[in-house]
Amino acid sequence: MSIAIEFRQICKSYGEKKIMNDLNLQIEKGEFVTMIGSSGCGKTTLLKMVNGLVEPTTGEVFVMGNNIRHENKVMLRRNIGYSIQGSVLFPHMTVEQNISYVPNLLNKRDKKRTVAAVDKWMKIVGLDEEIKSRYPAELSGGQQQRVGIARALAASPEILLMDEPFGAVDEITRKQLQKELKEIYRKSGITVLFITHDIDEALSLGTKVLVMNAGKIEQFAAPEELLQNPATEFVKNLVAN
Repeated sequence: MSIAIEFRQICKSYGEKKIMNDLNLQIEKGEFVTMIGSSGCGKTTLLKMVNGLVEPTTGEVFVMGNNIRHENKVMLRRNIGYSIQGSVLFPHMTVEQNISYVPNLLNKRDKKRTVAAVDKWMKIVGLDEEIKSRYPAELSGGQQQRVGIARALAASPEILLMDEPFGAVDEITRKQLQKELKEIYRKSGITVLFITHDIDEALSLGTKVLVMNAGKIEQFAAPEELLQNPATEFVKNLVAN
């Protein structure tokens, strides 16, 4: 068993407000972990601790066995894909420039490798080659989201963080993106952390589901286990819906 991400005795406070207290969690390499819970329960805070965008007040975060407190955060982030709701693309860059941004930083002089990565990921996420030269404002919401996912994956990261990536797209596009993401996960064996507000999405995509409430872990288990043996009243109500 190889641990990709570990949270050790995590506490997080904003001023007087404590939002997390002594949280411990290990995520195995190659798991697709969906995170669900009430608003403000700490999901996004936990996710952002993985790439150092948020630091715990006390406690340690380990990524691939390394304590990220001692890591170069810029290099850490280049090796972790990050995709959020609405994709947040660089508006002044074309589709191709957006997707190739991190590979260019990593490959430096190897332009062919970057071009190959862009072509590969555009194809995988279902984007036509002809939109390479378009700008984000010229794309539909679904296309923008696909570009965001391709950009997050183009540097072949070991870990992919996703914060409600499909929240802003219509239901049909969402189903297609879920299908494509499942396929990407199956082929790549990447470790995924995926925040959602949709219990069906959480159960359908995750190999494990992390249920949080008020900064605490209510249950961390496979979808079947969650449905058959909810650990708390909170989980029971969540899956009953």
